Amino acid sequence: MKRSATLGMVLLAVSILVFFFLNLLLGSVSIPAGKVWSILWGGEDNAIWQNIVLKSRLPQALTALVAGAGLSIAGLQMQTVFRNPLAGPTELGVRSGARLGVAFVVLLSGRIGGIALSRIGAMGEVAMTLAAILGALAIMALIVYVAQRVRGNVTLLIIGVMIGYVANAIIGVLKFFSPEEDVRAYVVWGLGSFARVSGGQVTTFVCIMAVLLPLSFLLVKTLNLLLLGDGYARNLGLNIRRARMQVILCSGVLVAVVTAYCGPISFLGLAVPHLCRAIFRTSDHRILLPASLLAGASLALLCNLIARMPGFEGALPVNSVTALIGAPVVAWVLFKKRKEDTAE
Repeated sequence: MKRSATLGMVLLAVSILVFFFLNLLLGSVSIPAGKVWSILWGGEDNAIWQNIVLKSRLPQALTALVAGAGLSIAGLQMQTVFRNPLAGPTELGVRSGARLGVAFVVLLSGRIGGIALSRIGAMGEVAMTLAAILGALAIMALIVYVAQRVRGNVTLLIIGVMIGYVANAIIGVLKFFSPEEDVRAYVVWGLGSFARVSGGQVTTFVCIMAVLLPLSFLLVKTLNLLLLGDGYARNLGLNIRRARMQVILCSGVLVAVVTAYCGPISFLGLAVPHLCRAIFRTSDHRILLPASLLAGASLALLCNLIARMPGFEGALPVNSVTALIGAPVVAWVLFKKRKEDTAE
């Protein structure tokens, strides 16, 4: 790895540490930095501050860190396998499958059982998480089935988009026949939040992602070969269909897990790979993959920090913050790339 790339990685890692600590320090309740450090090491007796840091801010920071890393890696994989700069974690309908699963729990359970699962506290949250996972995995199974029978990446991408439209159509019908309170609960879930994961769910979520993220690095060589085009990759011994299915499956599972626990988080998976390409000026996934992991974690922590601005009661929707930051980043990178291409 080049010295400049190593320096960039170090700076990204430092930014993660800084933003992580700021997430513990800043919020609607002011807590001195020394007290936060003392709480982390078990040396603070203030029970209120302990609950705020250990049961609210720390789980949010951990969730944002691993969710941002997962979505960024998934976005990079999708852009590579489809060779499309606008491809992202949402294009194959996996996120729509998760939304459909949650819609059945929130919007349909009240009609069938007399009370919506979203209204019964922790059990409802677990039910929504499981429904999102099952919905996302069902769509993933369908996409994998289609991928084995479709050769062109563009065709597969269009099929994924159409699956997303069908899922959204079903969700629209469920909304139409659901009570206003249930629709509001579903809309709130759809705004995305790193604060939804709490208690034992944080440990489960972080452990799952701690397994999935390292496994994604096993596809570095495959991703680099896919960049060469199908013809060259096939001549070098790569099974194109199997490689494409492996990358799609890895990306889909990452998106499914993050969406199940955090809701649909937009723009991170689309913006971060472009940002890393602009910073490191390379298409080598030996550099881009770890860079996307670090940059995604750092940007997600920054978005969570902005969503919980000091002095602001409550929290802004994470999707609003990620869109406000991610959209200008993508536009800036694309305009810069076009300017460089024109100069050449």
